[in-house]
Amino acid sequence: MSQVKGHILALSGGVGGAKLAAGLADVLPPERLTIAVNTGDDFEHFGLTVCPDIDSVVYALAGINDTVRGWGVADESWRAMERLGALGEAQWFNLGDRDMAMHIARSWRLREGESLSQVTARLTSALGIAHAVVPMSDAPVRTQVQTADGWLTFQHYFVREQCRPVARAIRFAGTPGAAPSPGLAQALARDDLAAVILCPSNPFLSVDPILSVDGVREALAARDVPFVAVSPLVGGKALKGPLAKLLGELGEACGNRAIAAHYGKLLDHILIDNCDAVDAEGLRAMGVSVTITPTVMCTAEDRKGLARVALSAAGIEIG
Repeated sequence: MSQVKGHILALSGGVGGAKLAAGLADVLPPERLTIAVNTGDDFEHFGLTVCPDIDSVVYALAGINDTVRGWGVADESWRAMERLGALGEAQWFNLGDRDMAMHIARSWRLREGESLSQVTARLTSALGIAHAVVPMSDAPVRTQVQTADGWLTFQHYFVREQCRPVARAIRFAGTPGAAPSPGLAQALARDDLAAVILCPSNPFLSVDPILSVDGVREALAARDVPFVAVSPLVGGKALKGPLAKLLGELGEACGNRAIAAHYGKLLDHILIDNCDAVDAEGLRAMGVSVTITPTVMCTAEDRKGLARVALSAAGIEIG
């Protein structure tokens, strides 16, 4: 296959998404990649603006992410949280000392009037990241999960309640009405946009918030470029998070066909893990191209290898 030049837009959310985003950044130069990140998980905690998915991507690209826990910063300490607990403050959401510095820097810059895009660019530059990491929107969009006890904000559902409540519906407060960030809008409008890579992220909780931003789904549908997704399922289950549970609670079968059906006509090609090879025939019957490949990313080489396969599926070869 001949090498195809052009810009790549990656959509990312969560730990799995951050891993592939880092792999793409390892194999693509900064001028050829924009990583647009879910901000539906963002919330205020102890007066600080916390952006978990942005930070997962940023820490992964900076090489300082905690690969054991799967989130936060490596070599973390917890002295501030210990003191907050001793002062009677809530302990259900932990912020490490090094991680907290990110939230403090972000929060005061936002209060000084900078946009989330401007703050994110400032922080990535300070950490030596040359690739564009952009929020899906500068306007607040907040994922909420409906349960028997009413609507829960995402972090209350995901962290405080550990995803135990049965999900009845999901909504994104702030949409419609939230415009795409300048970085996402520019990437979608580029004349040289060559492909969209959907990182292995939860469709309901990490990708749908991005697609809910005003005009994003329509812009993606209008672009005649390959839309390639890496399935977040391995062996019919998510490596992390409540995806399998959510599929059942929202009336979907747990499998790659449900993932493909969820994205509908947006999806051209899906990468599935070797252990899900049995799903390939059914996916192809839906009109979706399929690549069967290892999708579990344990090392930097795994991340780069999967990034190359995803780009190849979009018709793009990396030298």
